[in-house]
Amino acid sequence: MSQQDNPDTQMKWMIYGANGYTGELIARDAVKRGLRPVLAGRNRDKVEALARELGLEARVFGLDDDARLLAQVKGLGLVLHCAGPFSATAAPMIEACLRASAHYLDITGEIAVFEHAQSLNERARAAGVVICPGVGFDVVPTDCVAAALKDALPDATHLALGFDSRSSFSPGTAKTSIEGMAQGGKVRRDGRIVSVPLAYRVRRIDFGAGEKLSMTIPWGDISTAYHTTGIPNIEVFIPGSAGMIRGARFANLIRPLLGWPWVQRLLKERIGKTVVGPDEQKRADQGTYVWGEARNARGDRKVARVHTTNVYSLTVYAALSVVGHLLQVRPTGGAYTPAKLLGADLVTKLPGSGALDIE
Repeated sequence: MSQQDNPDTQMKWMIYGANGYTGELIARDAVKRGLRPVLAGRNRDKVEALARELGLEARVFGLDDDARLLAQVKGLGLVLHCAGPFSATAAPMIEACLRASAHYLDITGEIAVFEHAQSLNERARAAGVVICPGVGFDVVPTDCVAAALKDALPDATHLALGFDSRSSFSPGTAKTSIEGMAQGGKVRRDGRIVSVPLAYRVRRIDFGAGEKLSMTIPWGDISTAYHTTGIPNIEVFIPGSAGMIRGARFANLIRPLLGWPWVQRLLKERIGKTVVGPDEQKRADQGTYVWGEARNARGDRKVARVHTTNVYSLTVYAALSVVGHLLQVRPTGGAYTPAKLLGADLVTKLPGSGALDIE
């Protein structure tokens, strides 16, 4: 792609949180594609060093000063937000994007962020701004599976989604998981998100590599799949050994303790010192099986599966695919899910993904 053909020359955009594990992966791949994002974050040394290496503009600022945040976002056409935990960082960045008329994307998997984004649909529509959280592994593959199943079984009343991944955690993902454990499980029942215990439901599922014991988790699709499909009953599963399931159920007993701020702070500090995201070789060896099942009131059933690359590479590819779309196309403003914005076939167009099969 030549610079003069590059739509990025007409729209200035930013990766916020470029100093983080996933943000840096996205920044490096963006440059390989001929894109020139502004790199931003709170860690001056890391942001400026990466920007120098890649020959990009750097900006250093936090999200706790609304006026300064707005000043940094003004003049941009789009922000790809990669700095979690998004429970703390998404709302101020979304607000700044709405006020600055800049599209907002992020790579969250947090239910509360998705619900907050949907609550801003009318404001986003009026501003001509696209708000689309979850443009990474959380939740692109499962959202596409949900959309495909809705097309295959339009009167579905129940939707189960899940994935089997061997990917290890990055520090940001691990910290978000610690927050999630304190909040317990979530499912959607009769159109409403309800709280349930961790490992609330257990069943055997063939995600694509043989049947495995699996348990429910509070994944982002509890929000997004509903807004994509309108199916009122939704659960999300991952494989878990009997010991892992027992551990999750034991965690229900100590959830009040996990919610204490000092316990959260202690656990997150330990993660920051001990957890390192997977290197390139590990990512290459960590593909993912994604599965979904839709049922209607008559008992008809459809099952969908797709095999993808590892969760971090998929996040890079998916996020930049959505960025590329918005650099070229000006959709109607509003709050979107990934499949609503780019269609159910988005996942199959990403490197390392196979066909999305329905049976």
